[in-house]
Order: sequence, then structure tokens, then C-alpha cells
Amino acid sequence: MTLYDYFRSSAAYRVRIALNLKGLRYHSHPVSLVEKEQQTPAYQAINPSQLVPTLETEHGYLSQSLAILEYLDECHPQSPLLPADPWQKAQCRELALIVACDIHPVNNLRILSYLTGELNVSPDDKLAWYHHWLKAGLAALETRMASRHQQHPSTFCCGETPSLADLCLIPQLYNARRFELDLSPYPTLVRIDEACQALEAFRQAHPDNQAK
Repeated sequence: MTLYDYFRSSAAYRVRIALNLKGLRYHSHPVSLVEKEQQTPAYQAINPSQLVPTLETEHGYLSQSLAILEYLDECHPQSPLLPADPWQKAQCRELALIVACDIHPVNNLRILSYLTGELNVSPDDKLAWYHHWLKAGLAALETRMASRHQQHPSTFCCGETPSLADLCLIPQLYNARRFELDLSPYPTLVRIDEACQALEAFRQAHPDNQAK
């Protein structure tokens, strides 16, 4: 498998963690979003959305990180990313989607670039935008997680092994720290992050350990 990747992309970060957790070998093909390599005709032929990640499989190309994660989970069920119980599975997806749908889309690079480029938003106002949506999403996630862990204490988001929810949470917290957001209001999330960072699969996937 080949993963078209960008080291700071939180969506690609999710996929790297999953590949590591499942012990799957893959080739990383860096796509520099800063240098706009995603807009080249060659990459558009692979992913018309001009986004990362894209996973090249024996069946063809697959984009959208959550689709990739569920594909990997179904094809390689070792270290499952979702609980078996339908209700717990739905709850795990809910937590993952708070990040993947409510937080990440409005704060990714192309949105921030549009704000400072076409709309001429100042750097301070861009940061205020980023923090606003991040705080809203993390507050909702913290409330959900704190309530869940009061009823069912666990090391990770949804149990004693990392799940889809953890794979979405950890890259988002990495981005939050990059943009100097105070994480003290989210103690449950920070505790889960610490547990995840103790695992080799997460450490290997960290942006600092990727080709630039």
C-alpha cells in the first residue's frame, strides 16, 4: 500500500496511526500542501478533491480518512478500531465525528489559507477563528468523554484499546498545541492523549517522525 501523506495533516495522521496499530507495511509518498503539490495535475488524477490522505490499494485509490480507516478495519480486523457492540460502536463513531466533521473541516489548511488570502483576514483574527471552533468542539468532546468515563472508566476513549475516536482525537490535540490553545479545560482528553502517546504506534505516526 502507498499512503499519499502530509506530515502535519491531521487526517493523514489518523491513517498512519491505524496502519501502525495493525502492523501493516506501507510506503509513504509525501505531498506538500504548503508547496501546493496537491493541486498538480498528477495528484488531481489520483484525488480530485486535492486533499490528503489518499491510500493506494490493490483495488485502486481511496480518499477520506474515515473511509480509509473503516476499510482497513474490515480488511485487517486485528487491533479493531470499533467496538463489537452496536450501541458502543455508534458512540465511538459519534466521538470520532465530533472531531472529523465539527472541528477539523473549518480549521484545516485550505480554510485558513482562504481566510488570510482571498478574505484578507489578519493573522490574529485567523487565530481567533481557529480557537473559536476548536474550543466549541473540544468542549463538546470533553463533556461526552467525562460523562462516559464516569459511567465506564477506561484508559482510552472507548475502552482499554485505542479506537476510531482516539485516532481522530490525538491529531486534533497536536494541532491545538501547535496553535497554542490552552488544553487545561479538557482534562479527560489530555489524559487520553497521554495514554495514547505512550504507545509506539502513536509515536511512530507523530508528525515529528515523518518525512517533510
